[in-house]
Amino acid sequence: MKNQTVLITGGTAGIGFALAQHLVHNGAHVVITGRDPERLANATQRLGCAGYLADSTQLTQIQALAGDLQRDQIKLDGLVLNAGVFFPEALATTREAAFDLTFNTNTKGPFFTLQALLPCLKNPASVVFVSSIAVHKAFPGAAVYAASKAAFEAIVRVANLELAPSGIRINSVRPGVTATEIQGKAGMSSEAQAAFYETLKATPFGRVMSPEDQVGAIEFLLSGHSLPLRNAVIEVDGGLLL
Repeated sequence: MKNQTVLITGGTAGIGFALAQHLVHNGAHVVITGRDPERLANATQRLGCAGYLADSTQLTQIQALAGDLQRDQIKLDGLVLNAGVFFPEALATTREAAFDLTFNTNTKGPFFTLQALLPCLKNPASVVFVSSIAVHKAFPGAAVYAASKAAFEAIVRVANLELAPSGIRINSVRPGVTATEIQGKAGMSSEAQAAFYETLKATPFGRVMSPEDQVGAIEFLLSGHSLPLRNAVIEVDGGLLL
């Protein structure tokens, strides 16, 4: 990945930040996006990389991001569609606002980000979608989240056919339970998170995964080693699905 240019959406924390940190360390030119100016500034300072303010639910900001990249003459070897949200709620009590925000962030956001950044992608270029094992395994309270990730995976299949002439390949990583800020943002207390993570000692991996545990699969899909792959899915779940 040395000297490759990669943009990571939602790169201020969690898997996105860990990936950015790894790629910068290995000589890649990394660009991250974030929706909070203060967090974005802090992350770019810590990483030593470029950053652009862009909320994936705001189409005007996505379009502005594309314009800024073209203005700055940044061409991308890789794009990681990582920004996402999770609001656990039972089907019977899910509110329309939470449903819409989930789909706007997890499905509509990456769709229009990919569309807007097409002129910024090189030939060849790799796009990696950070999905979830919730597409494959049912979890109570995750119906809308699972559907939003599955919906974009369906988009990926079609996009691979349409974008093949431009040398763009799209593949996905499905992380299992990974200790990031998403659990806290979903409303889980630190005690509840600790108890949940404790149950994962029963998996073959023997512990909850860290953001760093997801980096290798994403890096492989970004690299030239994945050149023949289209619509491949790598489940990084620590053996939870066995």
